[in-house]
Amino acid sequence: GFSLSQAIACAVEFDDQHCGIYAGDWDSYKVFADVFDPLIQEYHGISADSVHTSDMDVNKIKGNINPKAPVHSTRIRVGRSIDGFGLSPGITKEQRLGVENLMSKAFANLKGDLAGTYFPLTGMNEKIRQQLVDDHFLFVSGDRNLKVAGMERDWPEGRGIFHNKDKTFLTWVNEEDQLRIISMQKGGDVKAVFDRLARGIKAVGDSVKAESGKDFMLDAKYGYVHSCPTNLGTGMRASVHIDLPGYTKVGAKVLHARCEELHLQPRGTRGESGGQTGVTYDISNKHRLGYSEVELVQKMIDGVNILHKEDEALRKAHGI
Repeated sequence: GFSLSQAIACAVEFDDQHCGIYAGDWDSYKVFADVFDPLIQEYHGISADSVHTSDMDVNKIKGNINPKAPVHSTRIRVGRSIDGFGLSPGITKEQRLGVENLMSKAFANLKGDLAGTYFPLTGMNEKIRQQLVDDHFLFVSGDRNLKVAGMERDWPEGRGIFHNKDKTFLTWVNEEDQLRIISMQKGGDVKAVFDRLARGIKAVGDSVKAESGKDFMLDAKYGYVHSCPTNLGTGMRASVHIDLPGYTKVGAKVLHARCEELHLQPRGTRGESGGQTGVTYDISNKHRLGYSEVELVQKMIDGVNILHKEDEALRKAHGI
């Protein structure tokens, strides 16, 4: 069993928590609903009786990011959990190895541009490790939140990384979520990245089903089940790295406020807690739950186009 004290370990240990509570299995959300529900409703801005709708139809997306916008790269990720196995904070050693074993078989079935190789962290040779570090693909241990929440038990056993030949489709196995499915490429073609992600999620899901008969955990109310309540719903973060020298000049506060209005989230390009350097920002959709995937990607495209236009005006005004 997974206890409430385990769920809130991070909030007890640290006083700077964005959320501070994790689920150890699907049941956590049901058993501790009195704690989880109000928190989820407040964070995602949803009503108590809302239900989640998923929509991965790339043809519904209108337009794309302006090709003139200085976008370095685009990345969209989702989390997925396989029914019958615990979530990272509460998963047993046997279950974690079970997920990895199932995934290494499932990855072998992927075809075409999604086909690739699974690299387990256990016993990884130095050359491969260094290559994955250079590609910024490798996740490492040492995140204090994941440690305290119990997600780094038995490290690195049962963890690994899959990527296709072009390094544009990746899956992390047994990090904060059982699966983090990622589509990425250079430039700002968000539509192409979303299309690959949609095909990839379907291919992985179909392959898992064929190998094990199991489905992804999908809750009628909360969408796709993740260990962190902030990721419930789509579990999707669609982001671009874009240069915003005009906004850099007027300051991060102004950019943050503007992103808030556009339902976007700005970060430094060193990740969630890495801070900001230079003029390049990571801009992503703020919401995960209460909107479909298509809606969130559309918000990101439209919002980034607006920010680019405004940034050009700010550059002119400040002579940059």
